[in-house]
Amino acid sequence: MRIFLSAGEPSGDIHGANLIRALRALDPAIECVGFGGDQMRAAGCRLLFPLVQLAVMWFARVLASVHKFLGFLSLADRYFRHHRPDAVVLIDFPGFNWWLARRARFHGIPVFYFVPPQLWAWAPWRVEKMRRFVDHVLCTLPFEKPWYAKRGVHAHFVGHPFFDEVPQQRLDAAFLEAQRTRPGIVIGILPGSRTQEIQKNFSTQYRAARRIHKLRPDTRFLVACFRTEHQQTIDDYLRRHPGVPIETHAGRTPEIIELSKACMAVSGSVTLELLYRAKPTTIIYRVGKFDLRLGLLFKTAKFISLVNLLADKELFPEFLTDRCEAETMSAEILRWLNDAAYYDVRVRELTELKKRVVLPGACARAAALILQALSSGKRAAA
Repeated sequence: MRIFLSAGEPSGDIHGANLIRALRALDPAIECVGFGGDQMRAAGCRLLFPLVQLAVMWFARVLASVHKFLGFLSLADRYFRHHRPDAVVLIDFPGFNWWLARRARFHGIPVFYFVPPQLWAWAPWRVEKMRRFVDHVLCTLPFEKPWYAKRGVHAHFVGHPFFDEVPQQRLDAAFLEAQRTRPGIVIGILPGSRTQEIQKNFSTQYRAARRIHKLRPDTRFLVACFRTEHQQTIDDYLRRHPGVPIETHAGRTPEIIELSKACMAVSGSVTLELLYRAKPTTIIYRVGKFDLRLGLLFKTAKFISLVNLLADKELFPEFLTDRCEAETMSAEILRWLNDAAYYDVRVRELTELKKRVVLPGACARAAALILQALSSGKRAAA
C-alpha cells in the first residue's frame, strides 16, 4: 500500500511523522511519499520536495510564492498519474492542500484531511471545498465533528496529535539544572516557527520584556528559537538592542516552557504545549494593516488561540493586531508576577482544561481509521 502525505508547516511535519509511524505499526509494508520536512523524512517518508522549508502565511506572502506551489502541484499530479497512491493524506496547510485534494479527486484517489483547517473560525464557506474534495475529515477538536456533520461532511474525531508528541518529550536534565542554579524568574519568549513571524512579532515581545524587567529587575528571559537561523536573527536584533537579560536557545522549546513562570508566545500549535504544562501566557500575532483588515473579514471565531477556543474563554490574553501591544502584554505578565492569587487561579484553570481536553493517541486512531476505510473501500459521497 502506498500513501501520499502533504504537510507544509513545522507542526504538520511532526504530526505527519507520528502518523507515518502509527500507520507502519499497523502495516509495516506501507510506503509513504509526498511533501513534508525532516521529521517525516526521518520517519521513512520519501519526500518529493521538503515543502516545510517554504512555510508561509498571510496573503501577500502566499501570493508571492504562487509560482512555486504551482510547480509542486504539477509534480504531485504527475506522481498521481504515474504512481497512483492508495490514499492522499493532507495535514493542515489548506491553501496548497486544497489544490492537491482537487487533483487527487480528479484521479479518483481517496482523500483524508488530518488536522483540518479551522474553517469554523476563518471563512466557513470553504466547507464546500471539504465536502467536494475530501472523503474523510479526521478532526482534532471535539466540537469539529458535529460542525462538519451538520454541513454534510464525513468526519471523525481523533483528538489533537500534538498531545501525542508532548508526553513523549524527554527534557534535557542538564540544561534544566544549569538554568535553575541561576538567579532570576524566567519568562519564556516563543517568537514562532516561521521567519516572517519572528520579523513581525519579536520586536513587540522584546519591548514587553524590557518593560517587565524595568519594573521587575528580578526577571530574566529565555527565547525558544525553532531553528539556528532564527536564533541568529534574534541575536542580531539583541546586539542592536542591549540592556535586557535575554538568552536565545535553538531546539529548547520544551525546556524553556518548563522553566518559565509565564510566557509570551506567537499564536500557533505551541499553545497546546503551554496548556499541557499549564503556563500562563500572552498570545501575539502581529500582521500588516492590509492582512489584518482582510483577515478580520474572514474571521468568525471569538479567539485565535486554540486554548481559548477549547476553553471558550480567554485564558491566554491574545492580540491579533497590526500594532505594538508591548505595554498591554507586559501588564498581563506583571500581574501574574505580582499577584500570586491571580496567578494561581489561572494555573488552576489551565490544569482543569488540560484534564478535559488532553487525549493522547490521535495518530494511532487516525491511522486505524485510514486503513479501515481503505480496506473496506468506504468513501464519502462525492
